[in-house]
Amino acid sequence: MPLIETTTTLLLLWAVIGYLLGSIPFGMVLARVMGLGNLREIGSGNIGATNVLRTGNKTAAALTLLLDGGKGAVAVLLARAMAGEDAAQLAALASFVGHCYPVWLGFRGGKGVATFLGILLALAWPVGLASCAIWLVTALVTRVSSKAAIMAAALSTGWMVVLGYSAGMMLAFVLSLLIFWRHRSNIARIKAGTEPRIGQKE
Repeated sequence: MPLIETTTTLLLLWAVIGYLLGSIPFGMVLARVMGLGNLREIGSGNIGATNVLRTGNKTAAALTLLLDGGKGAVAVLLARAMAGEDAAQLAALASFVGHCYPVWLGFRGGKGVATFLGILLALAWPVGLASCAIWLVTALVTRVSSKAAIMAAALSTGWMVVLGYSAGMMLAFVLSLLIFWRHRSNIARIKAGTEPRIGQKE
């Protein structure tokens, strides 16, 4: 944990800003703008890049991935530049929660993988790169997005320690737990052998 040096009022402000940034449902916005339909009625009904890919539009999926990651990174970088490391970590957590539980969508959001990786890249870029590499390798080998997400999350706390960013260890641990919680149905399907592969319709 970083030292708490920012006032309570400013911390609350950055928590709100982080949440609002995280709650922007880029997947749904892009799907509507690009004429791909309502993501709630496609595949898993999720608003993230994996489900956008099920529309068959790789460009929309890539943009969703970048924008969902970007909003987590922006929350961290803005808070760090304008307040401090404590505010950056709080904004990071809030942006993740905002993506997973956006008020605009009845608190039914995405699973947070892209936002999680964006946060790590902004918070401690070597950890972010290592986590992205783990996600990519696992995805290429297994062709299962949820397995890649779970593996990247599971190892992120260890990367914080190994790569010398112990101040971010607790945040990485909490985010990892939330990733596991958001993927609980995927974990059940993985165990049952029924989890769809990347690009496959559910």
